Amino acid sequence: MGSYSNGFLVGFLVVFSSLIVGSYGGGNFYQDFDLTWGENRAKIFKGGQLLSLSLDRVSGSGFQSKKEYLFGRIDMQLKLVAGNSAGTVTAYYLSSQGPTHDEIDYEFLGNVSGQPYILHTNVFTKGQGNREQQFYLWFDPTRNFHTYSIIWKPQHIIFLVDNTPIRVFKNAESIGVPFPKNQPMRIYSSLWNADDWATRGGLVKTDWSKAPFTAYYRNFNVLDSRASSSFSDAAWQTNELDAPGRRRLRWVQKYFMIYNYCTDLKRFPNGVPPECKPSRFL
Repeated sequence: MGSYSNGFLVGFLVVFSSLIVGSYGGGNFYQDFDLTWGENRAKIFKGGQLLSLSLDRVSGSGFQSKKEYLFGRIDMQLKLVAGNSAGTVTAYYLSSQGPTHDEIDYEFLGNVSGQPYILHTNVFTKGQGNREQQFYLWFDPTRNFHTYSIIWKPQHIIFLVDNTPIRVFKNAESIGVPFPKNQPMRIYSSLWNADDWATRGGLVKTDWSKAPFTAYYRNFNVLDSRASSSFSDAAWQTNELDAPGRRRLRWVQKYFMIYNYCTDLKRFPNGVPPECKPSRFL
């Protein structure tokens, strides 16, 4: 997986290009988000249509949504730090606050030039995470914008990349597994230095001669289940995985998943968590 030019991957993209959601009206970053830290390292451009976060030796930067959400679909297009991004992490996630917070995570772990990013996902419930799945992407996420989405429903959470599902976390409260459904969450993003662990477990450090490191955001869109003006039962039902979606999910997990907590028997010698039954992934 050291190259993005694999012909098989290109063929996959051609076949499924018609399935990617391509219509984005986009929100306005001035209206929807606050720049929360990093001083002028976080910037909004083009009348609120483009946002950037930067990291240098002094500080990273971040933003958060003005609103909280309880269930919905959230889309954001990102173009990640190009070149040698080793040691950097671009985090994009939903989170509530407090010691028993819920959280739904995308974290993009940088790498040396020419090597693929690692997409790290996690789900926290009542302050407990440890549900990591990691993936390579089937494209170079630094060359163009790509859409990273979260569908959050009482029944499940779906992670999507360019409308291709990569992970499903189902509600398993019936077998005693907490599910995030009671705490509204804000959208957060940050770009920060994590060279103690982010790249090859901390073996590759940040090359500050390449700073500033910059990631870009555009075309935020949300379908908020609590906003009656933008939500309907019919629209909500279209977010269920259909048969092609389940096939794409299996394809991604077969060829691009590089870590799954549900198969880490060294980590769970007494048995994997109860939500890890195969039937709960689809």
